[in-house]
Amino acid sequence: MSHRGRQYGLPLKVKRTVDLIVSFALLTAFSPLLFAVGILLFLTIGRPILFRQRRAGRYGRPFIVYKFRTMTDERCVQGQPVADRERVTRVGRLLRLLSIDELPQLWNVLRGDMSLVGPRPLLMQYLERYSAEEMRRHQVKPGMTGWAQVNGRNATSWQERFALDVWYVENWRLALDVRILVRTLRTVLAGEGVARGGHVSMPEFLGSERNKS
Repeated sequence: MSHRGRQYGLPLKVKRTVDLIVSFALLTAFSPLLFAVGILLFLTIGRPILFRQRRAGRYGRPFIVYKFRTMTDERCVQGQPVADRERVTRVGRLLRLLSIDELPQLWNVLRGDMSLVGPRPLLMQYLERYSAEEMRRHQVKPGMTGWAQVNGRNATSWQERFALDVWYVENWRLALDVRILVRTLRTVLAGEGVARGGHVSMPEFLGSERNKS
């Protein structure tokens, strides 16, 4: 085991213990809200209530991430999905604004796929588009919130987000996780950085310029 592994062994066990306790407590506390949102989505956009997608976890291993569904399956005449901003529903927009759509990921935390804090899990196809430096974001478990989310959220560029993710990996401490969780609460309450440039979500990551050269 490396010196770094020995150094962070106990703190990582504490981090996992906190993840288990907090995710279970929040799932229990929010169960009436989760049930109510599920009923509301069933009545407004129907099944499925949950959005499921393969994302890249620690070391790039795939897992299924869960969110409340906030968009319809509307497609254009060519059969392609219409723009996100046209598919997101009124209820979905509110869920996104309050980050309620992310609450099902507490199940991912409980399962061990994710942590409360870490780089956000992204699409599997992005793995081959990262630079070697950007790939370092996968040295830790993905999180429900992270350093990038409290420093601009979707208002930052992909390169800025990845730089923030790598900074988190290099500087991780339990105290930093606590700091991020506190700042996340303020960010969510303020509704900051939810959308970027007219998009309801980040545009597709096509690779950094240095990867294309």
